[in-house]
Amino acid sequence: MSVHFEERSGVVPCKTPWGSWYQTMEEVFIEVNVPHGTTAKEVKCHLGSRDIELLVKGKEIFKGKLFGTTVSDEATWTLEDKCLIRIILMKTNREAGNCWSSLLEGEYCANAWVQDQMQRKLTLERFQRENPGFDFSGAEISGNFAGGGPDFSSLQK
Repeated sequence: MSVHFEERSGVVPCKTPWGSWYQTMEEVFIEVNVPHGTTAKEVKCHLGSRDIELLVKGKEIFKGKLFGTTVSDEATWTLEDKCLIRIILMKTNREAGNCWSSLLEGEYCANAWVQDQMQRKLTLERFQRENPGFDFSGAEISGNFAGGGPDFSSLQK
């Protein structure tokens, strides 16, 4: 479901010195630009449930404690076109209110505008899941969307 929503609505990337990261309700995507011609043997990537480390050609790109927890068995990394490393982490908390404000604790933080846009996006993704007959991919949202938006679960149907 998230993939189709992302394809229609785009992503809200958080730029970093090495590339960017972005998120959906379920996953965190990390894209790292590496020197052209890099081979998989030159990449060392550790993907834990609470920590991550990436070295390319012996140089540390990033290392630290993740902002949130992930399912380490479902994490993957790929080297594309010998110039881009793509890492996919599966969040353990897959609620719209679980919007990571940074990739690592205290590092690669989203600025206030990007954080706001990420939270709006996750809220719209939540609305899409709750209302599959509607298309929220181009929708705008205002008001209370922090923490995943308003809770309609107590309303009578």
